[in-house]
Parts: sequence; structure tokens; C-alpha cells
Amino acid sequence: MRIILLGPPGAGKGTQSERIVARYGIPQLSTGDMLRAAVAAGTPVGLQAKTVMESGGLVSDAIVVGIVADRIEEADAKPGFILDGFPRTVEQAKALDAMLSQKGIALDTVIEFAVDEEALVGRIAKRAEETAARGQPVRKDDTPEVFKTRLDAYRKQTAPLSDYYAGTGLLQTIDGMKPVDAVTQDLVTILDRHTASAES
Repeated sequence: MRIILLGPPGAGKGTQSERIVARYGIPQLSTGDMLRAAVAAGTPVGLQAKTVMESGGLVSDAIVVGIVADRIEEADAKPGFILDGFPRTVEQAKALDAMLSQKGIALDTVIEFAVDEEALVGRIAKRAEETAARGQPVRKDDTPEVFKTRLDAYRKQTAPLSDYYAGTGLLQTIDGMKPVDAVTQDLVTILDRHTASAES
């Protein structure tokens, strides 16, 4: 089962990814984690990334796709994987499609978490207040100002992926504003349907 999760920051993708990992036994692939692992392992594409990162540059789409290509060859990702945070742009999505096609692999579904952005900002502000009230440091990206900037970036760069994947017939949308357990149930309904059709 090969899944992409879409949705703005704060939509709950991380929480739901953990639940999918636990239920279906497939890994969640984070580009940040994969980059660090590839650099540490000294793989050819990891060494390319290291050179770029050390010079303060942004790692290119080609390098990121190369790192994803290496990672999905590992044994734990053979039955499937969850991509969360990648692709971020339509160009990355096209590069991912081309790479998967070369490997004879196809995505099963792309699930978008539909959310109310104003409610999300309120949710983040509340989380920051509760964290501060406990005397814990508030993450920089958990302040409403920084969060709004991240939402703007998502809207410009990543939101167009909805139309792209809708055009492929892969996109399914769920209500990300429901309670956490209800969102999980909606996800499981979609994913079990895919599992059943793959086995039949």
C-alpha cells in the first residue's frame, strides 16, 4: 500500500501517519529523516546532498527523488510506505511519478485532509498557550504568526497538488476537522478498501 498524505501544517497528518504505521506495518517516509540517513550512510545521492547542504544550498528535487528511490528499495518499504511532506510541488509529484514508473510501482491513493484554516490557527494558538502554561518552551513554528507564514507557503506551493492528483483519479478527501479517532476511522475505511481490492 503506497500512500501520500496531503494537508496543511497542523492538519494532523503526523498523528494519523503513526496510526497507519501501527495498523498496517508500513513505514512513514520523512524526507528530512531520509536525507539525514543518506548523508550518514554516505550513499552516492547522500554525498551529493551533503555537498549541497554544507554549502548552504537547497537540495534539488532530483536529489530528493533519488533519496526516496533508494529508500523504497529497502526491505521494510517493499510492502508499501506513507509519504508525508513530499511531494511539496507539482514538479516534485511529476518527478516522483516518473521514478515510480521506472520501478514498475504505482501509488495506491492520495488522501487529503480538508481543514478550516482559521480553526487551525486557533488550534495552534491554543496548543502554544497550553505548552507555555505547563512551563515548556513553545516551538517557534507553533506561534500563530509563524504558522500563518507556513500556511501561506503551503497554499502557494503544495495546494495545487490537489488538482494534480484529482486529475490522476487518486485523490480522496477526508474531513481533517473531525475528532482524531473519527479521522482515523475514515482513513482505515479507505485503506482497507484498497487492501481488499489488492488481494482480490
